[in-house]
Amino acid sequence: MNLGVALRKTRKFAGFSQETMAELMHLPRSTISKLENNKLVLKADDLIRWCNVTQTQEIAIALIYGVDVPTVVQNLTTLIGGFIFWI
Repeated sequence: MNLGVALRKTRKFAGFSQETMAELMHLPRSTISKLENNKLVLKADDLIRWCNVTQTQEIAIALIYGVDVPTVVQNLTTLIGGFIFWI
């Protein structure tokens, strides 16, 4: 997963439009769009602020450590689903 896709998913998960995210981040809406389309590099302090605003700090940790977030979610869903089925 690339960073832009992760940013877009966390923003949408939080229920924010690009306009709302721009206001919360104190950035122009065009910057939010460029970040989500990998046309602009996100600074570390902006990544931390993004994750705080969207309440997705675990995504920042996963991205820093190079974890493929969708794969982890899929594996956990399979594991938990299998566990629930077993019970």
